[in-house]
Amino acid sequence: VQKEKNTKVQKMLSSLPSQSETLKLLNDAGAKYNSKNLNPIENTSKYSSVKSRALNLGVYGIDLGVTSLFDQSQESMLYLRCTNKLATSLGISGAFGEDMTSRIQANEDNKDSMLAIVSQSFKNSDNYLQENGQPGVSTLMVAGGWIEGLYVSTQIGIATNNNEAVVSRIGMEKSNLDNLISLLESYKAENQGTEDIIASLKELKKVYDTILIAPTETTAKVSPEQFKQISEKATELRNKIIQ
Repeated sequence: VQKEKNTKVQKMLSSLPSQSETLKLLNDAGAKYNSKNLNPIENTSKYSSVKSRALNLGVYGIDLGVTSLFDQSQESMLYLRCTNKLATSLGISGAFGEDMTSRIQANEDNKDSMLAIVSQSFKNSDNYLQENGQPGVSTLMVAGGWIEGLYVSTQIGIATNNNEAVVSRIGMEKSNLDNLISLLESYKAENQGTEDIIASLKELKKVYDTILIAPTETTAKVSPEQFKQISEKATELRNKIIQ
């Protein structure tokens, strides 16, 4: 059973680079940097439970990717500090630590490298948590990252007048959402108090289930109404997490 769970985690983690692709797409869509889309750094001190720290490590990891993508180097350093603080409180200080700071500084002009560094940090965190018998914590980090990625994407979709490529990309997250739900379901016993998140994701899934994607398709047709519903549910869920 544990092996099967680990496979699910790996599957979701390998979809996190798709978050990097989504972020790149947002940049290509002519999106402007808007710090209002990110979780304010002063919120870090509010997270005292393992659950809220793990979820928001995922959230801040994506926000770090966003600041990197839009060349906000000062903001990147602040978000790196946030991720480092939360990672340290979860016992995984190495993942978002000093080494990452120097790598980010060295690759400031290379957005692909920046996003790869952020993705790698998620993977390093997961490896550490898996090896130290805390795979449930890892699933929360992955969930936080996925939810924040979706939220930021919908906000940018709105800001770019429902840019077709962005909206289609959001539609293509359908299978990742299914994976995430089954992942959280399988760790329900270890992760106390995740029922509300699972319930909200299932509400979101109801909207995604109305989006039809042919097996060979690489784009999804998402109506303005479907996009509106996804945006609303993503915002509601994300705001619940960062409180």
